[in-house]
Amino acid sequence: MWRSVIGSVLVLSASVHADGKDIVDTAVEAGSFKTLVEAVKAAGLVDALKGPGPLTVFAPTDEAFAKLPAGTLDALLKNPAKLRTILKYHVVSGAVKAADVVKLSSAKTLNGQSVAIDASSGVKIDGATVAKADIVASNGIIHVIDAVILPKDDIVDVAAAAGSFKTLLDAADAAGLVDALRGEGPLTVFAPTDEAFAKLPTGTLDELKKDKEKLAAILTYHVVAGKVTAKQAAGLSSAKTLNGKSVSISKATCTKSHETTLSINGANVLKADISAANGVIHVIDKVLLP
Repeated sequence: MWRSVIGSVLVLSASVHADGKDIVDTAVEAGSFKTLVEAVKAAGLVDALKGPGPLTVFAPTDEAFAKLPAGTLDALLKNPAKLRTILKYHVVSGAVKAADVVKLSSAKTLNGQSVAIDASSGVKIDGATVAKADIVASNGIIHVIDAVILPKDDIVDVAAAAGSFKTLLDAADAAGLVDALRGEGPLTVFAPTDEAFAKLPTGTLDELKKDKEKLAAILTYHVVAGKVTAKQAAGLSSAKTLNGKSVSISKATCTKSHETTLSINGANVLKADISAANGVIHVIDKVLLP
């Protein structure tokens, strides 16, 4: 069982009961999760963590949040979508008690990605040590950890880091598609650059942002379910998008270099196979219109 597996390394809370309090109220009462509670509120997750559940939360203490690089938390509090993704990476569906955790090597989170579990010396969740376990709330269980765990970069993170997809990400936000692009996937995104969007007639994008449904239809025309690499795409003549319509795929091979280039509906693939945790990005030089 839990004690025999981890010995004295882990401080166990002997299944502390929360007297009918839910996960949020239990965290507030504990007094050592002020930053976590603030983050949960900023991310709009209070109702989810007060819901029926059950849920299992790997809860970083205030000291854990303080270990983050200076300015990180302030930046996250101003970015609810990214903050929500990180916090959901700390939550697992179901009530997973300590005795069950040590039997696992990983657990799928509400973020869609999985955390690694290592019970070889103490218990670690993605490298964060479980400092106290089995704090029971009315709608789940809290395990206290000593570090904030960060999910692998998803499609949105990778695109943001590249710096050349600001217009695409702004459009995805306006269309309400950011969470979908951060989901489990896998997805393949044909991503127009800022320069590609700049080629649209003046005022087009502004008008599209006023029509969320139409904007979403155009953006989902750039996304294919599954992870389709450039090599796989080269073997296809078309691919069905999340819009429901298909894009045409054509290829050409340079006689000198023997390199194969791809085009999607006539848009050139400038860079292929940019990997993300939940899929792959292929950069294109035009906006695709269904």
